[in-house]
Amino acid sequence: MAGGMGKRLGKDEKPLTLLLGKPLIHYVLDALLGSQNIDRIFVATSPRVKRTIDWICDFKKEHENVGIIETGGEGFVHDMVLAVENAGIKGPVLIMMADLPLVTSGLIDRIIEKYNEAGTPALSVHMNLDVFTRLGLRPDTVFHKNSSFIVPCGINILDAGRIHEEQEDYNLILDDKELALNVNAQADLAVCERFLKN
Repeated sequence: MAGGMGKRLGKDEKPLTLLLGKPLIHYVLDALLGSQNIDRIFVATSPRVKRTIDWICDFKKEHENVGIIETGGEGFVHDMVLAVENAGIKGPVLIMMADLPLVTSGLIDRIIEKYNEAGTPALSVHMNLDVFTRLGLRPDTVFHKNSSFIVPCGINILDAGRIHEEQEDYNLILDDKELALNVNAQADLAVCERFLKN
């Protein structure tokens, strides 16, 4: 999902925000391309990210399993459903935000393997709130589950054939710091830079 703006970042197109000289979306695409469990990649864009669309069109010239789907930019859920339908996907589809630059191929594969074990139509990835606290981050959304607080991480797996239905969801709770470092503000970008430099 790469159709968002970077208003809180002070940028006009969030996917192209540079992290140590490389666009955020490039990190995400590299991780997906390196996964052993991903067959095809579709980048869902919107009319608000014209420069991102140009960048992806150039990037996919060297990566034949990367496609682009333009959505209407009417909201995350609407655009996600439209992208899944237009991609013609059957079976499981992994949905990932373009602002998770530190997620690795290995982590993506672990998530997919857990989905295969869970046996539910859907899986959502969360983290314990204290991971964010230790990193000095303040998440936008927090849920209370089993006497603890968890934060959604922007990675989900759904059954594409049931994309219009509410699907039984397995909450995968991880402690990988890389998942906490999604970029919404300048402070998040600074934390990611320090993490990468270390």
